[in-house]
Amino acid sequence: MLIDHAEILVRAGKGGDGCLSFRREKFVPKGGPDGGDGGDGGAVFAVADTNVETLLDFQSRYHWIAGNGQPGSGRNCSGRKGDSLTLKLPVGTLIFDRDTDVLIKDLSVAGEQVCIAEAGMGGRGNARFARADHQTPREFDRGTPGQERIVRLELKLIADVGLVGLPNSGKSTLLSRLTHARPKIADYPFTTLKPQLGIVELTGQRRFVLADIPGLIEGAHSGAGLGDEFLRHIERTRVILHLVDVGSEQTGKAPLEAYRIVRNELALYSAALADKPEIIVATKVDLTDGREAADTLSREIGREVWPISAVAGHGLAPVVERLWTLVNESKQVP
Repeated sequence: MLIDHAEILVRAGKGGDGCLSFRREKFVPKGGPDGGDGGDGGAVFAVADTNVETLLDFQSRYHWIAGNGQPGSGRNCSGRKGDSLTLKLPVGTLIFDRDTDVLIKDLSVAGEQVCIAEAGMGGRGNARFARADHQTPREFDRGTPGQERIVRLELKLIADVGLVGLPNSGKSTLLSRLTHARPKIADYPFTTLKPQLGIVELTGQRRFVLADIPGLIEGAHSGAGLGDEFLRHIERTRVILHLVDVGSEQTGKAPLEAYRIVRNELALYSAALADKPEIIVATKVDLTDGREAADTLSREIGREVWPISAVAGHGLAPVVERLWTLVNESKQVP
């Protein structure tokens, strides 16, 4: 199961208190101050780990607390530092401060790390306060508390190409045809209930990542159907692959209406998402009048429409090559 959001409390460790102590040794009269410093607390870090795919661990556990620093002791002995805590998150996780809604970090690169809760500082022992005119100090510092905050974690999958379309437009079939992914395929709506990723392999050791999300319906941007829950997973994609069913009546919409519904939902959800490079694919053209419907759609919207049949494998190679070209071009843009 893909768990793509969670809310947790993180608390860094408290610093240890400084020590109030004086030397007490045989044959050493009037020993001076020897109180050691307290140890610093442990911080809380977050790191992007390629071996982690969901936020499941963070939905089942709310408190994430680093170790406290130990207090100082006599003979100028400092306290041990508290153990830091590192949270391993999927690549593509956004970390927000829940109370301020400020983005702390976007972990979009594998191995990227950020401190999300600062450790408390250890207090000074009384040996630190000794001076020529103040030889028996009784001052010492308490350790400072570690930072505590509630953070919101949101996962946005990292993919090059995002598949969009109405339910039953053939997205899962195409994903299974182009990659080794094996999504559920059936002749009823919303067979895809969570985002699916697959890697498209081309000749010359070329590859790109393809993401499929549940089908969009009218009103998806405001929460209708499953679209609003998963649209964020294609916000990071470089190219949109828009599938329109022109050969069957399973979507319940005419091709032009189906195309406009999805385009409108993308624009209402995010203008940046709607502005991404888009390839329009007419699916199921092997069915009756499919190719004629694809040509009609192309004329109606004034754009090129690529006719394919994922089941029969027709027209896939040129679409994949065009996708690769657009993905490669987008990587050159800063």
